[in-house]
Amino acid sequence: MSEEFKKEKRKRGIYLLPNLFTTAALFSGFYAVLAAMNGQFEQASLAIFVAMVLDGMDGRVARLTNTQTAFGAEYDSLSDMVAFGLAPSLVIYVWSLNTLGKLGWLAAFVYTAGTALRLARFNTQVGTSDKRYFQGLPSPAAAAVIAGSVWVAVEHDIGGSDLSYLACLLTGLTGLLMVSNFRYSSFKEVDFRGKVPFFSIVVIMLGFAVVVVQPEFVLFLLFLIYAFSGPVMTLVHLRRRRLERHSAPADVEENLNKMRGVKGMDQRKTRISADEDNHPASK
Repeated sequence: MSEEFKKEKRKRGIYLLPNLFTTAALFSGFYAVLAAMNGQFEQASLAIFVAMVLDGMDGRVARLTNTQTAFGAEYDSLSDMVAFGLAPSLVIYVWSLNTLGKLGWLAAFVYTAGTALRLARFNTQVGTSDKRYFQGLPSPAAAAVIAGSVWVAVEHDIGGSDLSYLACLLTGLTGLLMVSNFRYSSFKEVDFRGKVPFFSIVVIMLGFAVVVVQPEFVLFLLFLIYAFSGPVMTLVHLRRRRLERHSAPADVEENLNKMRGVKGMDQRKTRISADEDNHPASK
């Protein structure tokens, strides 16, 4: 067997470790659909959050082990489509939206289509977009909003039919936020390897304690705030740019006035010097 054939055969394989996490995330999304069909909405919501954790690990594992491939990127997108697109929309449809008829499945479809478009746009902008921000609400965060809302309602014994119109609005709005141009922080500039004050560890410990006490409410609230942070950040950024645009002409005019003042002083000094040369003082 030649050396070239060995290399070609080796290239045809796939890396096991990162794709195991991707497969586990895909299974979590699939299980969420099955649990929702059986009326186990709390387990379905929890499975979507588990898929989020696994989805965040597969990319990091691939980078740490230097096993990043085009196959892994495509497989991850398909897994995200199931876990964060189909699963949340079907969970909330079975729980609440099915009571609205066509309006319910239309809202679920808007969310599903928004996830597909969001993933497609992300894949085409990997090498050109600003790493500090996401364009549009990330699909895992959108799935967390939907799953968190179902989890909170089920935990407090609230029926889906009682919140059908609110669930419809939340589902459609979340789907539209994914395909919007709002900027969301990616938190990639946070240095997790750097040193932090001791008080930060205490705050993190208290945060974990709060999540353990009321996980469904805290997670839903956190991701809901993150979902609305995009429009707020974008509006603040646009307002800052508008103020800079309006202040720029004033700064230019101020600089011109200063230049005119300096030029006038130079002309006066030149005139005074000429007068002194034409009329020298008598000795």
